[in-house]
Amino acid sequence: MSDQKLFAGHAVRRIRRASGLTQSAMAEALGVSPSYLNLIERNQRPLTAALMLRLADRFDFDPRTLSGAAPGGGVEAVRRRLADPAFADLGLDRAAIADWMAFAPEAVEAFARAFDRAGASGGPALHLGDPIAEVRQEIERWRNHFADLDAQAEALADELRLGSGDLYGAIAERLRVKHQLTIRILPVDVMPDRLRRLDLHARQVQLSELLDPASRTFAAGFQLAQLEAREEIEALVAGATFAERAGERLYRRHLTSYFAAALMMPYARFLRACEATGYDLDLLQRRFGAGFEQVAHRLTTLQRVGARGLPFFMLRIDRAGQSSKRYAGASNSPLVESDLRCPLWQVHHAFDRPGSLQRQLVELEDGSRWFTLARTVHPQGAQAGGVAAEFAVGLGVEASLATSLAAARGVDLSAGAATSIGLGCRQCLRADCAQRSAPPQGRVLTFNERERGLTPFAFAGD
Repeated sequence: MSDQKLFAGHAVRRIRRASGLTQSAMAEALGVSPSYLNLIERNQRPLTAALMLRLADRFDFDPRTLSGAAPGGGVEAVRRRLADPAFADLGLDRAAIADWMAFAPEAVEAFARAFDRAGASGGPALHLGDPIAEVRQEIERWRNHFADLDAQAEALADELRLGSGDLYGAIAERLRVKHQLTIRILPVDVMPDRLRRLDLHARQVQLSELLDPASRTFAAGFQLAQLEAREEIEALVAGATFAERAGERLYRRHLTSYFAAALMMPYARFLRACEATGYDLDLLQRRFGAGFEQVAHRLTTLQRVGARGLPFFMLRIDRAGQSSKRYAGASNSPLVESDLRCPLWQVHHAFDRPGSLQRQLVELEDGSRWFTLARTVHPQGAQAGGVAAEFAVGLGVEASLATSLAAARGVDLSAGAATSIGLGCRQCLRADCAQRSAPPQGRVLTFNERERGLTPFAFAGD
């Protein structure tokens, strides 16, 4: 371990600034000279594993995040963005980009986010007034881990367990005794277009009969969160700055759902179960009475200081590839950050085998490997004759961290065959992909009337 090195100056600088320290003060805390720390922050010296351990000991953070924390996804990712024709006259080469990342990592990250939000569709650069984008940015700022909510939900879950082994029954009883609310299950013809409703006049939490047991528990927990975690949730909402009320309401709903999931899957017990079972998704569902999507989302939140789980990412897409949920958590995965995706990624093929867990080892253009899982889910509430909604949920973790996963048994994560994928054709520079649907942005198309390649989109290299 002591021989391993990496360049992570941007991350070290971010840790120092977050701690409010000068280079001299941080250097003293780490037992190195200020000039050496300066070279590290400028990526002119590597960060040794020994120094990384000292950083982790003195400045509480997860060392695993250093390798994937490059602003904008790293030099190659920023280079792909700058290949856009809009920047063709600037003549920025790899060395200039590397210097920019070393001296102004925050500016690089800001540029990357603005560019990505513009997307390939030519939308407004910053999506101003987009409450969903604003909420997602706030969630990722916290890495989708809200320590105060987790602690309160865990304490409440322990209290409820003392009275009953049935969580749903215990929540129902607490609502009845402490809040004078009863839960009533209503037939679909009485509540045809709602899954949950609070009727204060009747003092009832009304739930649709369409909800399965896991969803009923979650709905009851959601109502309890609105009543008993209001102060903590409102403090988080007040600390965020949204352009409009819609963002506040979406964020409040996310935090309330977070509490409900934490109530069903209390942090310490859930993490122990994950580690004991090798993050076996089926066993976790059964042990905690939760659905697949609920467990998948919970896996992205395990970032408690001193008790971190694996840094999973999660996304949910429909058959058209549109994402309705994206949580990078602590993974820093470009597979989540990109609005575009590769059709060779198995998450798109999950629809071909509904309910079956698909596993895949993928490799991105930058050489990073990710072990991913995908399965279809069907939201509660589908009615006969109505739209039977179906989504695919994708989970993933960096391949080097996936050795303990039950689903990864028998997979050579380091040297085994991996599917080469990109971040959508417009950002992918792989010239030998027969699945290509469009040329990459910023590359000149080339033509040879005497030949026909794998795709009609041959393009010039660097």
